[in-house]
Amino acid sequence: MSQNQNLGEQALDKVAEIAINSQLDQAEQVDVDIKTDPVKLMQGKVDSVSIAGEGMVIKQDLRAAAVGIETDSVAIDPLKAVLGEIQLKEPLNAKAQILLNEADLNRALSSDYLQSKMRNLEIIYQDTPTLIDLEHIELQLPNDSEMMINLRLGLPASGEKKTLNAVAKPSLEDNGYRINLEIISAQGEGISLDFATALFEKVVQLLDLRSFDSDSFSLQLRDLHLQPGKILLRAKTTVEPGAINEMTN
Repeated sequence: MSQNQNLGEQALDKVAEIAINSQLDQAEQVDVDIKTDPVKLMQGKVDSVSIAGEGMVIKQDLRAAAVGIETDSVAIDPLKAVLGEIQLKEPLNAKAQILLNEADLNRALSSDYLQSKMRNLEIIYQDTPTLIDLEHIELQLPNDSEMMINLRLGLPASGEKKTLNAVAKPSLEDNGYRINLEIISAQGEGISLDFATALFEKVVQLLDLRSFDSDSFSLQLRDLHLQPGKILLRAKTTVEPGAINEMTN
């Protein structure tokens, strides 16, 4: 919250902070800075909204070390705002910057939420559909260009367990809607090159952001930057009115 805000801006800041915190399992800090003036506010117009958060956790195990969001102009229902609710009248466009550290990424990969998405995955190996379970994935971020991926998988049909260790270089493809992994090297116990190739093709499919889009939310990455122990993501997003309305009701 800025020191130079008018009372209307300060009140909206508090409403927004409460709404955001209500959707988080945990947050070390959430600050909202809304720019408008009394006349525009009465018309339901907001110039911009800035959100800065640290240690934000959703779905128990999905944590971001730091989040920064900047929106374009926002159209809200002024009467709802007076009553302590923020209701969008038009889609919201925003730019986001998200910092994820290595420990948070591995915590997320071990969460029930993501583990449920890594069971009974079908890969095509030797022209035959094969079901696999990705039982454990661990990432290491040693430098600013590569990531190390250590995983254990199971084959439900035979009960076999296999391990794979790889070094990959991530990049953005399909105009920022998909994260690609270029495999620099790989070695595994009981895994052929063809099997490893099929496996990472499936992993890349899981990293297609369009599979996470909904009628009320879409995300497009603009930049992915590795740092030792961290990943910095820059993205743009569109949020439809229904998403915020459900959040604040």
